[in-house]
Order: sequence, then structure tokens, then C-alpha cells
Amino acid sequence: MSEYYKANRIRNLYDPASTEPFKLSRSKIELYTKCPKCFYIDRRLGVGQIPPFPFAINSAVDTLLKKEFDIHRAKGTPHPLMKAYSLDMVPFKHEKINEWRENFKGVQYHHKPTNFIMTGAVDDLWVDKTGEIVVVDYKATSKPAKVTLDAEWQMGYKRQMEMYQWLLRQTGFKVSNTGYFVYCNGKTDREAFDAKIDFDIDILPYTGDSTWVEKSLFDIKKCLDGKMPIAAQDCDHCNYRKAANAADPNY
Repeated sequence: MSEYYKANRIRNLYDPASTEPFKLSRSKIELYTKCPKCFYIDRRLGVGQIPPFPFAINSAVDTLLKKEFDIHRAKGTPHPLMKAYSLDMVPFKHEKINEWRENFKGVQYHHKPTNFIMTGAVDDLWVDKTGEIVVVDYKATSKPAKVTLDAEWQMGYKRQMEMYQWLLRQTGFKVSNTGYFVYCNGKTDREAFDAKIDFDIDILPYTGDSTWVEKSLFDIKKCLDGKMPIAAQDCDHCNYRKAANAADPNY
């Protein structure tokens, strides 16, 4: 086994015989949705997919937006973007907001029927005048066209928001069905770089339906308790493994 896989053997493996709650992150539920076989190899066998190259610019935008909205959170005032989009809201102030935004912690809920502890790290939460919590997700990109939520691959973004909405409801919060994507689009039509990138920022509403989440937890439980499932037809990782094995049975 390569040093990569030795170093990245996943510690949080599912044991069907264990009675201890099993922690299941939002990203792992998304992995199951995309390919049950890859999910099984990850959570039962301890071999995860090779991670993508980190998007450092996206992370920087995420961090700066959080700092910016936190200023208004502390003051209890609306951010100028909220005013620009006529959103009668302010950033939600809560003692656990930093924990809820932290990877490997996040919002947590113990789903007793499956004995899963579901976790998800939100980007931000706002609150409207009725007291409903609004889930907010930051996104960054750079393309000439106006940003939308119409692409098929953005279904993952929508499921992400729906999972956060479900999680917060389970922990006792009144949550709006409508969440918002704060989408930052880097401009490339400037004459020079000048050591900065300007962004257009759009707030895109999305009305979620989180009714699928609980059923998925039961499906995941069945998957983890059983034998390795078949691969999703459109899974690039599984198709690569299949092609490599066909070319070289020793692969």
C-alpha cells in the first residue's frame, strides 16, 4: 500500500457490530448520493477518494465574507448586501456560531433510529424579522456569464443547503425553506491585475426541500450494514478503476 493510503486510512470507520453512535458528515452523505460504492469503500474499508486540489482563493473569499458579516452580527445591523436586495434580515447572533462554522464540528444532531450523529459546518446564518433562521452559503467562481443556480452539477450545492436546513430543524430551530447563496464572481475584464481581483456579488435565493434527508439516512444505514453496493453509472472514480482493471487485472 502506498504511503498516501497509509497516511489517509480513515479512522472513523463504520462497524456494524458497534453500538456507539457513528458520526456522519454532510460531505459523506453527498458522497453516498453520488456513488454508494465509493461511499462504502470510504466508510467501511477506510480508503477515501483522492482529495481535490484545495481552492485557496475560494477559502480566502469565504474567510473575508465571514469577517465582514461578523462585524454586523456583533452590532445587530444588516449588511449592505441585505439592504441592496431588500432583505429584512440581520446576521444571526448565537454563542455557538463559530463552532457551527468549524469543520469537523459544525451543527450536530443524533439521529437515534440509525444511531448516526449527523454533522454539517454552515457558512453563515441570518435571521428574518419573524425569527426564522435563514441558511446562507458562500460561493466563489470566475466566469464571464452571470452566475445562476441552473447547472446540473449545482444540485450538490442545493442538497448541501437542504441538509443544513434539516439539521437545524432537528436541533430545535425554526428554519426558513428559503436560503441564500452569496455568489462572488471574479472579474477578468480589467486592463491589469494590479495585485487585486474585483468581484461581482449576487445573492441568489433557493427554496429547499429537505424531506429526502431522513430517508437517505436509512438508506445509508442499510448500505453500511450490507455488502458492497454497485457503482453509480456516471461515477468517474469507479469507471477509472473498472477501466484500469480491464487493462491490467493486477491493478
